[in-house]
Amino acid sequence: MTALKNIEYFYFVGIGGIGMSALARYFNLNGKKVYGYDKTPSKLTSALIEEGIEIQFEDEVSKLPDTINDTSKTLIVYTPAIPKSNQILQRFVDENYSITKRAALLGEISKDTLCLAVAGTHGKTTTSAILGHLLADCNMPVTAFLGGITENYNSNFICKGNEIMVVEADEFDRSFLKLSPDLACITSMDADHLDIYEDENTIEKAFIEFSELVANPDHLLFKKGLPLKGKTVEVETNESADYEAQNVRIENGSYVFDLKTPNEIVKDMQFHLPGRHNLFNAVTALGMAILAGTPTHSLPKALQDFKGVKRRFSYKIKTDEGVLIDDYAHHPTEINALYQAVSEMYPTHEKLIVFQPHLFSRTKDFGDGFAESLSQFDEIILLEIYPAREEPIEGITSKWLLDKMSKQAKLVSKNDLPKEIAASNCFVKLMVGAGDIGVEVDHVTKYLTL
Repeated sequence: MTALKNIEYFYFVGIGGIGMSALARYFNLNGKKVYGYDKTPSKLTSALIEEGIEIQFEDEVSKLPDTINDTSKTLIVYTPAIPKSNQILQRFVDENYSITKRAALLGEISKDTLCLAVAGTHGKTTTSAILGHLLADCNMPVTAFLGGITENYNSNFICKGNEIMVVEADEFDRSFLKLSPDLACITSMDADHLDIYEDENTIEKAFIEFSELVANPDHLLFKKGLPLKGKTVEVETNESADYEAQNVRIENGSYVFDLKTPNEIVKDMQFHLPGRHNLFNAVTALGMAILAGTPTHSLPKALQDFKGVKRRFSYKIKTDEGVLIDDYAHHPTEINALYQAVSEMYPTHEKLIVFQPHLFSRTKDFGDGFAESLSQFDEIILLEIYPAREEPIEGITSKWLLDKMSKQAKLVSKNDLPKEIAASNCFVKLMVGAGDIGVEVDHVTKYLTL
């Protein structure tokens, strides 16, 4: 990679991605000229354009800006999700531009800071968002690159200084091995991305390799029970953990708990996000904030002020007649956690889940798990599989998944979705998935509130 100090122009191929856009914002804020391409306009690309970043939506070399013709002053950034057929990326390859993956660039800019890396197959975005907010709210000099839009900042990027960096350590494509973390956490090590990893054992080895990047084991936090060396995290367990939420109760729809650390107990902390999995994420973030030097007495108010992350148990409608919740869950473990959260908040009400499977490979690999987790809900609606970067796999469809369920479900088109949801008598309605179901959430919300 060309030394970043010599780079004046950055071109992001796939700039609308949540991780790419945060990096684009970072360089734009630091006075660099930033450009990008994405296939589809979105709220995120619109926000980037408003911030002064030039974006094209046609895969046409002729529309590239003339200012990036100097290859010695230009860096091209891309993600593995960009297809090899992309003409823009191919042009940069053919003309010998300096080209790097997003993960390598993230590792480069964070290596000379106090790098706080958040890893795990589930919980990365919520944990890193809580951590970034805790540090920022406590006036720590932090920059945070997030995998979701925080409600507090309406952004996936927080910038309050450059001495500390919070980054999501993504296991996809083994990207997290490009980082140099000073402090790290691993929230979970479930099987996922089996199109990249051979099996559960292979992904576990990758997480162990990541954990070994942290020089001091006391600076690695992980869920109690994982085969790692460091400090453990848990929510109310019979076997004590190093960082633990104790005396957990629900008051006025929020968690109240005591935070146990290796050195003290902080009483009566408040946290507004539903679900024990989110409470675990909060305890993990609190532990990392303490290790980074945040004054403990400042943390209760900062945690209480955290409003959440969009598409992570986000209420779109909340009335006496019912609620509509939007969530990013796209793995059976995440759907189980979502069911626990919504059952704890609404124990006596019936629940409808609308689920859009994400990736043919993930649907195939975890078909039985999806069927079991979805069948916990009272009513189930499926959308067709969102393919993302993949080509179809013969025989793997939403109908194939539907047939595995122990409870009757419906396969519904996007056009019919609003009226199907409106026809349900369930008090709790959830729209769930990592594809483009977020767009449908807006349509449904509007339909239900007319």
